[in-house]
Amino acid sequence: MNKVIAALVAGLFATSVFAQAAAPAVVKAEVKAEKADAKAVKAEAKVDAKADAKVDAATAKADKAKAAADAKADAKAAKAEAKAAKTKAAADAKAAKSDKAVDVKADKVKAEAKTDKAAAKADTAAVKAEGKADVKAATAKADAKAAAK
Repeated sequence: MNKVIAALVAGLFATSVFAQAAAPAVVKAEVKAEKADAKAVKAEAKVDAKADAKVDAATAKADKAKAAADAKADAKAAKAEAKAAKTKAAADAKAAKSDKAVDVKADKVKAEAKTDKAAAKADTAAVKAEGKADVKAATAKADAKAAAK
């Protein structure tokens, strides 16, 4: 009888030692996943900030170019009024074309910024999913080891 009790107690201790050994692996996987999540969120924020800065710079450049094109067109138009109304019409047309080209370029930069943001968001989601999968795998492995013993 004493041998049976001793065997049961030894089995209990062995199981508790194994359970304690498996738990740090799960905790380590969770910490790793949390670090990966934080890193992905930080990277996404950095990409968002860069994309916003690009959009702001492109918009400012477009506004400056518009102002310069308008000023140049106005100067040409004033000078041309003395010669003929036809010259003024040509200068206005040129300014409109220049404004349109600047707007197209600004729209392109905005679209690229949106694409960068979407890619960063997708990368963040992938890292989070990978972290969750690592935690799940570590937990399953620990459970499998516990079941095997």
